[in-house]
Amino acid sequence: MPNFNYLARTPDGQSQQGQIEAATAEAAADRLQSSGAIPVRITQAKEGESWREALAGLQLFQKKVSLDDLILFTRQMHSLIRAGIPLVRALRGIRETVRKPALRDTLQGVIEELEGGRQLSEAMEHYPRAFSRLIVNIVQAGEESGRLDEAFLELSGYLDREKETRSQIKSALRYPSFVLVAIGVATAVITLFVIPAFGRLFESFDAQLPWPTRVIIAVSDFASSYWYIILAILIAGFFGVRAAIRTDRGRYQWDRMKLKIPVIGSILLRASLARFCRGFSMGFSSGVGVLQCIYLSGQALDNAYIAANLEVMRDQVEHGNSLTQSAEAAELFTPLVLQMFAVGEETGNVDSMLSQAADFYEREVDYEVKNLTASIEPVLIVVIGAMVLVLALGVFLPMWSLGQQAL
Repeated sequence: MPNFNYLARTPDGQSQQGQIEAATAEAAADRLQSSGAIPVRITQAKEGESWREALAGLQLFQKKVSLDDLILFTRQMHSLIRAGIPLVRALRGIRETVRKPALRDTLQGVIEELEGGRQLSEAMEHYPRAFSRLIVNIVQAGEESGRLDEAFLELSGYLDREKETRSQIKSALRYPSFVLVAIGVATAVITLFVIPAFGRLFESFDAQLPWPTRVIIAVSDFASSYWYIILAILIAGFFGVRAAIRTDRGRYQWDRMKLKIPVIGSILLRASLARFCRGFSMGFSSGVGVLQCIYLSGQALDNAYIAANLEVMRDQVEHGNSLTQSAEAAELFTPLVLQMFAVGEETGNVDSMLSQAADFYEREVDYEVKNLTASIEPVLIVVIGAMVLVLALGVFLPMWSLGQQAL
């Protein structure tokens, strides 16, 4: 009998994937239903193909949808659903106006799923590169509560703030990255071209050079003679670090190290916590469970270290501790935000207080980004001063000695 790859939903709403052996697709669906699962998609597997390979192949060819496209899509869906337009018709109308192939192909797939009898959240779940689990859960909560238009309105606001936060993070990293590149280029030019010229000049005098000058000339000679080895080491190191970051442990250590960078680390941490609080608030107000909110909001941060600490918070909640005690165990939040957690639990307005916590973090990020230049200037002055000192000792000290000998 042939094998069929299936995607089903368990009675508690969880997604289930696998492969089943049956005579026909209908027989496979009957077997799944008899086990209590609700079939969502059933496709015949190719010979020798596992369901994991089929699923990987399906997601491999899905294109990434940009954040700007998602913001526009959620706003349009809110307006069309609020006007009473049926889902399929609304999606077709949006698809006709979309110019980006990634979103247009995704919407076509969602339309086909809806015409096959699926719910919107189930259809969106098949396109994880376009719709995250957090978005799918919010849409599902909107469907179950009958407030799908409000769910898309919440999503548009969340994605809009997400874009603003990402822009702030990029602004925080742009200036120091540019400065580090400029310093690296200047050091390379001085080492490969400027110092060798001074070295030849000093050798023509046939005089004993000070040790700082000899060290600088030796480093310059090595870099000039074996630049290809240095370049190969740098390239190998780059790809080695890149491969290490792709592992779970490497990604955890890399994300942890980023948060410890002076000045920049605190901005990245606050921006990530703002995104977490915003996502948690939106999910909780839409009816998503607390444990699911913590997990989905943490996974949406793209920071393994913070996500691991939020897992500690999730485990604490799961074991019966209060949200405030669990947040304190995560060791991520400031005392002021922990107080907001406590007030939210006491008053029953957790979503409102977390929204205020997100506003608090976003204001701090905005303030630190605006003052980033003033914070980095002392570090740059020290670095540039060290470079000038090295050049002064290595270049001008022998010139001073030769001038004294000439006199």
